Amino acid sequence: MKTALLSDLHANREAVETVLEHARGQGAEAYVLLGDFVGYGADPGWVVDEVRALVRAGALAVQGNHDRAVVMGATPSMRPEPRQVIEWTRAQLDAAQIDFLGSLPMTQQQGDRLYVHANAWAPSGWDYIVGRSEAMRSLQATACRYTFCGHMHEPKLYHLSGTGKCGDFVPTPGIAIPVPPHRQWLMIPGSAGQPRDGNPAACYAMFDDDAHSITYHRVPYDHETAGAKIRAAALPQRLASRLEDGE
Repeated sequence: MKTALLSDLHANREAVETVLEHARGQGAEAYVLLGDFVGYGADPGWVVDEVRALVRAGALAVQGNHDRAVVMGATPSMRPEPRQVIEWTRAQLDAAQIDFLGSLPMTQQQGDRLYVHANAWAPSGWDYIVGRSEAMRSLQATACRYTFCGHMHEPKLYHLSGTGKCGDFVPTPGIAIPVPPHRQWLMIPGSAGQPRDGNPAACYAMFDDDAHSITYHRVPYDHETAGAKIRAAALPQRLASRLEDGE
């Protein structure tokens, strides 16, 4: 079965629509959504409704830190910019949409696959996997052969051998990578809604559990319209320029 893995959608309708269309064209049979459906972008209501529809159709979804922040609401100790985004986002969502975000689990497990937004060792701590040491810590925290994480906005693949050695590499888009189950693997598909590796094209990945392979994809989308919506909503302007620069 081919499973499309999307993470960090960040209220970016244009990116999400394009990624889902591309995934269908690539033969996606199932979907997993790795959190951070809101924050930064100008279409939180549409994205949350799309995620809800996918979940009703059988997709798995986990909660991200931005989802949690919107559920809990802004606090006085927050910096002005994130507080503004959280307050604006909450104002765009109705009670059912906020309840849906609040109901999402921190992790989901499906056979030998673990899905989590940040990491496997402390999902609610929101620590980032920035390199091999954090990847190894995450892999050692689960017996699952395959762990799929979001949170980091750049695509990456880590593996742990039977001798305890951790390796990593940046995948080439469109190339299927063998991920045999005799190793443990940690796969970060990158951000669909706000890539940060200098490439504005949306990220997602396709896992084929029959072939034991994963293919990372980059999909150009109308980031100019997405950025214009952010500006029109009077959200912080750098959130729009990030989409244009992929930073």
